[in-house]
Amino acid sequence: MMDKLKYENFIGSVHFSAEDEVFYGKIEGVNDLVTFEGSSVDELKSAFEEAIQDYKEICKEQGKEIFKSFKGSFNVRLNPELHSKAFEKALLEGKSLNQLVKEAIEEKLQHT
Repeated sequence: MMDKLKYENFIGSVHFSAEDEVFYGKIEGVNDLVTFEGSSVDELKSAFEEAIQDYKEICKEQGKEIFKSFKGSFNVRLNPELHSKAFEKALLEGKSLNQLVKEAIEEKLQHT
């Protein structure tokens, strides 16, 4: 089960509060905290799309970027055994560990 919504190039996380009996979420990957909620799935989807339109308009008015920028590097945390196996595979293939991880991510993304 994937508790995500997608609209245009935006992804929203989705949660449910049993106490409040409401679905709620936030838009992921943007430069601000943008939330939405609804008491039904249809309300939640509408609120998500409305939040996106409002946020795009605010960003346009303020001249700011909508999406987070990525610098192209991040830390990957592995258990020691997996780290050792990845290092060995990279070494045997004549690659850096970074190249092996990059290729694994590219391959995974081709299948989506």
